Amino acid sequence: MNAKARRLGAWLLATLALLWLAGCAAPPRAPEEPGVPRWSGRLAVQIDSEPRQSVSAAFDLRGSPERGELSLFTPLGSTAAVMSWAPGRALLREEGRPPQDFVSLDALIDRVLGTPVPVPALFDWLRGTATAVAGWRAELSRQADGQVGRVVARRHEPAPLAELRIVLDTP
Repeated sequence: MNAKARRLGAWLLATLALLWLAGCAAPPRAPEEPGVPRWSGRLAVQIDSEPRQSVSAAFDLRGSPERGELSLFTPLGSTAAVMSWAPGRALLREEGRPPQDFVSLDALIDRVLGTPVPVPALFDWLRGTATAVAGWRAELSRQADGQVGRVVARRHEPAPLAELRIVLDTP
């Protein structure tokens, strides 16, 4: 084996090791707050637009549709974005950028995910309640202990079609 082939093999091995470590990376979690609902896991959004758009990230969500915080993490576990909201206020903080204010949580979600999402229904879906929303169909799968483990919500109208997938971490 020549030196060039050994370097290529070492580079491939190092890349595989890095990818394996990235898969094991866990994002930092904020301390628990008694009485404040919390979910974490992975989310993915796909939009059948031209060109096709997709977003995926690990997440940590705390709060309610009225007041809360959603943190999105890179594959290596660093914070990519933090969205926070309260009545009359929605804020986006991204690494290396000044904070951005939005007129509503809906506008903020649309900006970050690339499509509107029915936020009150999303919180219901995470709690295991199959709330109906015009244009959306949600499928909730449960784990053996009765908790929601996965949410798949598809928007079939208005166009473009969109799909939101959430896999929750097991407690």
